[in-house]
Amino acid sequence: MNQSVKSPADFVVPVVRFAPSPTGRIHIGNARTALLNYFFACRHSGTFLLRFDDTDSERSTEEYALGIEVDLAWLGIAPDRKMRQSERFTLYDAAAAKLKALGRLYPCFESPEELERKRRLQIARGAPPVYDRAALRLSQSELAALAAEGRKPHWRFKLTPEVVQWEDLIRGASHIDCASLSDPVLVREDGSYLYTLPSVADDIDAGVTHIIRGEDHVTNTGVQIQLFEALGAPQAPQFAHHNLLTGADGQGLSKRAGALSIAGLREAGIESLAVAAMATLTGSSIAVQPAYSLPQLAGLFDLGSISRTSARFDEEELRHLSQRVLHGLSYDHVRERLQALEIVGRKAEPLWLAARGNLEKFSDIAVWRLVVEGEIAPQALEPDFAAAARAALPPEPWDESSWGLWTQSLKQATGLKGKALFHPLRLALTGHESGPELAKLLPLIGRARVLARLSGKS
Repeated sequence: MNQSVKSPADFVVPVVRFAPSPTGRIHIGNARTALLNYFFACRHSGTFLLRFDDTDSERSTEEYALGIEVDLAWLGIAPDRKMRQSERFTLYDAAAAKLKALGRLYPCFESPEELERKRRLQIARGAPPVYDRAALRLSQSELAALAAEGRKPHWRFKLTPEVVQWEDLIRGASHIDCASLSDPVLVREDGSYLYTLPSVADDIDAGVTHIIRGEDHVTNTGVQIQLFEALGAPQAPQFAHHNLLTGADGQGLSKRAGALSIAGLREAGIESLAVAAMATLTGSSIAVQPAYSLPQLAGLFDLGSISRTSARFDEEELRHLSQRVLHGLSYDHVRERLQALEIVGRKAEPLWLAARGNLEKFSDIAVWRLVVEGEIAPQALEPDFAAAARAALPPEPWDESSWGLWTQSLKQATGLKGKALFHPLRLALTGHESGPELAKLLPLIGRARVLARLSGKS
């Protein structure tokens, strides 16, 4: 088990961020990162920042950005602040200029083909494929000659050859030997920025104190810590790298492939609280369990409980968990959702309490609304049995004891019992083979409608 997170008293008030690229809809793996950040902020009275990393103007769209906000809202995440990198290029230009002045950002004129040839040669020689810093050996006249040819440079960040160490809030003591890394490209030939520089500049500007993200970013951390230092940050944020969710087949989840997208899960009728529980508790020492509010789920949250191994996500398990959540939701939890289906009035709450334990998804409640106050296709009873059932039907007012009084009287009149007695009544009164307890449904259906259905009418 990993090192536990420090107590809240040891923390500055945290500022965390979730930084999706609006180049597709978010999936369950992205939701894991968003929720872990959100819960961390909630538990320590911190700030949750939603930042759209939308510097890729060709692939980023407003439609995806709005879709991500809808997905987060459905999960119950309400950002304290929002930012868009596409509106912050002045900040990034200033950061690049500072690095150039320090000699930490240098121009390189190799083409992709030249770099690939170097890489293959290094591999053939058994050497690590690390950039050889040939650009740093060029004279000013050589650089001018390349520029005169019309060649555009890309710009690399000059790493200090040191071992960067940090105390990861999930993985414990961690380090990266930056001497083994290529100087990363921060600015492309066309002047556009890669992810690293805008991200670090924004983290400094926004006062981000903790970066909670997937373990696929671990190798970036040494570079980023050096970049925080070079840009003059008082200190780098604390890092926490969580394990990644995989599909049931053990393969990674792809945002652009639409794998287990939040939008798709919502459209399939999966409960958002089940998604949140599966996304955060899978791959931890805390058992996956139903939760009936995000604060309740946040109360279970602990970075120190997250495993170091990958976490396999089972969609079938999610569906079962969704039903368990649904079956435990109180009327107050679903009042507004019922109103959206026009299920209102005095029957709304008793209908929910009667039917919730039999629902596979929330929208199924509409089926039972029709049963208690709409038209159905009842199955006709055998005439003598129907007549006996009508004759034994007690007068109103009814409550949950009325079903027992009625069926006991009918049992005595017909000699039927068990399934032979109850199943035909269920088919006649509801039109369904199974469903909620008839003791709870009978008072909602009402005597007039029961008499009609016993006579084969809807």
